Order: sequence, then C-alpha cells, then structure tokens
Amino acid sequence: MPSYPLNVAVVCMSNMNRSMEAHRILRRKGFRVRSFGAGSRVRSFGAGSRVRLPGSARSLLVVYDFSTTYEEMRKDLVRKDRQRYNINGILHILGRNERIKPRPERFQECRDRFDLIFTCEESLYDRVVEELWVREQETCQPLHVINVDMADNAEDATLGSFIICELCERLQQADNLEDSLVEVLLAAEQKTGKSFLHTVCFY
Repeated sequence: MPSYPLNVAVVCMSNMNRSMEAHRILRRKGFRVRSFGAGSRVRSFGAGSRVRLPGSARSLLVVYDFSTTYEEMRKDLVRKDRQRYNINGILHILGRNERIKPRPERFQECRDRFDLIFTCEESLYDRVVEELWVREQETCQPLHVINVDMADNAEDATLGSFIICELCERLQQADNLEDSLVEVLLAAEQKTGKSFLHTVCFY
C-alpha cells in the first residue's frame, strides 16, 4: 500500500477507455480508491460534453449523457448489435468499467482537490488547464497537471497507464512532491522517449 496518499485524477475524453484503464491499474497496484465521492485517492474523468462511442459505421457515433451508467450503455449496445460491439471491444471495456464505478464522471463538474491530474492527450491537457485557471482560487495550494499522450486504443491505453502508475509510485516515495516532480518527469522522459507537458495551477 502506498505510504503517501496522493490525490490523483486521470482525464480522457469520455471516461471510457484511457482514464478507466489507468484507474484500474492504479487500483491494482495498491492505490486507495473510492469509485465516487470525496475522499478518493484516485479518480477518473472525461472532459468532453458527452460520452461518445464508435457506432455502426466509421462516420457514426453512439452518444450518451454522462449520467448514463456503464451498465445501461452496455445493455443498449447489446440490443443494437451485440456482435459488432463485442468484436470492436466496447462491451469488454464497459464490463471492466462497471467493475470499477457505476458511471462516467465529467471533470468540469468535480470540485474535489487533487495533487496530480494526468491527461491523455494535448487537447485535453489544454482543456483541463483552462478549466482550472477560470475557477476561483481558495487556498493557493499547487496542483500539477501532466499530459501523458496515448492513442485511444486498448494497447496504448495500457502502456500509457503503466507510465502514469510509475510516475505516481515515484512521486509517492519522494520526500517533497514539489521538489521532486521535475526530476521524476525528466527521468521518465529519458526512459520512455516521450515528452510530458506539465503546468502548475492553484486552488
């Protein structure tokens, strides 16, 4: 069990694949997790306006509100075309998500405080940073936003999630998060060959 209780959020577009895979891996690695509500150590979110999933054709999407549960989505897709959504992996993803929490959550509607927020692509990083900057600052406590770029597919979601998990583990072991973060990110960039966007916002 990690000794230093970092409050961590992971944000993708729909809280469906990348952020939920990171949520699963962090939980499996021993990070304390509550699926919903204040007091969570790990949370996952989407930053889009609605949940969008691949539809019956490449140009079509299936769209749900964030209030729709993963179970409701899964049952709806089974009714529409079980074979298609089984083959493209969406039913598997929804089944995994159901075991983690009831429904997707939208980042813009959350006011919980975090030490670290990881985003899964640069456009989401920009969206999250913009959202944080327009919020009223209450405590001036630092919040670090880090982008770990990963494509929205199963393999890249898993690889990116392991990078996020390793960063969290390294930072939990640090005596001081603020002093260690740049060094940890540089070491991770050298190891993975990736570059990580990073900014500091304040609550």
